Amino acid sequence: MTREGEVAQAPDGGGANMPDERPLAVGLRAARANLVPALVIQAAVVSVVLAYYCWEPARAWLTRLAEFKREGGYLFSLVSGALAGGLLPELLTVAVFQRGRVRRENLSGLVFGVCFWGVMGMTVDALYRAQALVFGGGVDFATIFKKAAFDQFVFTPFVSIPLTVVIFEWRHAGYRISGMPRVLCTDFYLRKVLPSVVSGLGFWLPVVLLIYSLPLPLQFPLFTLALTLWVMIFTWISHAHKAAS
Repeated sequence: MTREGEVAQAPDGGGANMPDERPLAVGLRAARANLVPALVIQAAVVSVVLAYYCWEPARAWLTRLAEFKREGGYLFSLVSGALAGGLLPELLTVAVFQRGRVRRENLSGLVFGVCFWGVMGMTVDALYRAQALVFGGGVDFATIFKKAAFDQFVFTPFVSIPLTVVIFEWRHAGYRISGMPRVLCTDFYLRKVLPSVVSGLGFWLPVVLLIYSLPLPLQFPLFTLALTLWVMIFTWISHAHKAAS
């Protein structure tokens, strides 16, 4: 899962399709451009997993977080997704790059981001719960492998990324339906969706392996941490490159 429409693009434009480039090449170029930030976020996720299994104070705190998530249910995932993908990047944009000045596009971006990422948060939470029912709640290698494989090679390329790209295309088109039937074409998937699938795989595959190594109530909070760091870093990178251009 990535913030494909805005932050899954490479800082140098690697997420944009060049006329002479194959979709796979575009995705690989974006992945290379995003390598260092991705490694930083992956290291943070590794630290959380190691802390849970190796440091008792961290395990106790994360256990309380798991109880809070269990009690909150889908409301927890709705609010977490809305904050991570919607509110925080707009706050960063206004506070740092607009020097506290709120613009009209910030409000529209906030409404869109809160709604979209809140729903996507619940969708990811539902995925984790469904996989626990199908594959079990264990954290053995076989169970982790099955969940990660379904997540990255079924759900992500055929559900989450296509849905995200289509909705962002709709937003960029001014929420007009005209022209949207093209999203049903194979060419649209190859040009728009596949590069995001390829560029995101190098980041999210190691992350979801780590996510599924934790008990179910902690899987979504760890996903939220990864998403938050991903969105904040690439919001910063995106604005920094705009300022430099």
